[in-house]
Formats: sequence, structure tokens, C-alpha cells
Amino acid sequence: MKRITILRFASAVLMASALSACSSSPDDEDIEVANKGAEALYEDAKTSMEIGNFNQAAATLSALDSRYPFGPLSHQVQLDLIYAYYKAAKSDEALATIDRFIRLNPNHSDIDYAIYMRGLVNMGSDTNFFQDIVGIDRSDRDATQARQAFNDFKELIEKFPDSKYAADARKRMLHIKNRLARYELAVARYYMKRNAYVAASNRGQYVIENFSDTTYVKDALEIMVECYDYLELKDLKESALQTLRLNFPDSSYVN
Repeated sequence: MKRITILRFASAVLMASALSACSSSPDDEDIEVANKGAEALYEDAKTSMEIGNFNQAAATLSALDSRYPFGPLSHQVQLDLIYAYYKAAKSDEALATIDRFIRLNPNHSDIDYAIYMRGLVNMGSDTNFFQDIVGIDRSDRDATQARQAFNDFKELIEKFPDSKYAADARKRMLHIKNRLARYELAVARYYMKRNAYVAASNRGQYVIENFSDTTYVKDALEIMVECYDYLELKDLKESALQTLRLNFPDSSYVN
């Protein structure tokens, strides 16, 4: 009986201690935020970013943004928070912060930067680092994020053609075009395997019409030639062949 009593007493003490700690002791981070001013917290965040600790920078900037939403540093804090989230691969948080900044500050001088970062975040979301490392071709993966990134960069160039981010946005748009062209061709080949030649030829035509400045025009024309051949559409086949012959005389389809 004594042993049982002692065990119960020890359990009660441990439970009381745990409850006391939970109810009366705030997290160290909360204490730090409460004790430091905006400038000191911002310096901490900048230091974290300088050494590449973007998760910590994002945590500090987020706390600073919540505690001082209308302070003199608020806009810069939000812009830095966007970058920290991006570098920490927290795309959902980054996009939410970007959309909030644009909505609340439509005439801010750094709106072009916010739009540019939205493009970078969406472009990053479309990339699979591990597949790229081992050389796995997944051009057939969903291209929604790539299209959104393309539209973001397009918006930047149309609204702010003289932005210092415009030149890089144009380069990235060309890269995304190649990605989207590969996706369309992957879908076309999928249709061809299932004898859906009309759908496949339409995908090839889409590449010709929308991504003519990419390196995949030749593949698109060859798909169209093959599909028209199966469909016995002689005039369309000859037209595609003629274009292929003029632009890519080395194609095996020409010979």
C-alpha cells in the first residue's frame, strides 16, 4: 500500500509541474519578441539571412510583422519575409505574403519586386529538385505552377517594362516556354499511344502556335506528320512535311 501511495504522489507532482510549466512559462521566442524592439528584431532577422538561416529569419520577421504591423519598418519587413519564405522553400507562406502585400500596397514602389518574387516562387514550386539531380524526365507532370509563373513574369514585363527585374523575367519566361512545350509533347505522345491522333496532332499544333521560339518545334512537326499520316489527311501531312523540310532538313521524317 505504501508503494502505491508513493507512486500516486510522484505522478501527481509530475503532472502539477507540467501543468504549471505550460500555463505560466511562455516560449523563449515569445519572451525575446516581447523584450526586443522592432529595430533589434529586424537586425536579428538580417543577421539570420546573411548566414543563410532563412527558417530562423522567416520566424523572426513573421513575429515582427505580427507585433508591429504598421511600424516604419513594416513594408521592408514584409518584403524581406517574402524572400525568406522563398529561400526556406515555404511557397504557400510566400505566396500568401506576396498577395497580401500587393493587395494592401497597390502603389508601392516595390510592387514590381513582389510580382517578380511571385513568379520565382511559382517557378520553384514547379521544380522537383530530386528528380533533376538523378536526371529523371518528368515533363509530363502537371504544369499549372509553370503556367502561373509564366503569367507572373508576363504581368511584370507588361506593367513594369523598365523594371530592373524585367530582363531576368524574360529569360525565365523562355525557360518556362520550353518546359510547357515539353509538357504538351509528352501529352501528345500519351495520346498517340492510345491512338488518339486528332488530340495528339492538336497538341503539336498548339506548340507550333504558342512556343515557336523554343527548341521543340521540330518534335511538334514530326508528331503532326505522323498523326496526319495515320488519319490519312494527306494535305495536312504534306503541309507539315514542307515546314519540317524547310526548317529541319535533317529530320528523319523528311527522308
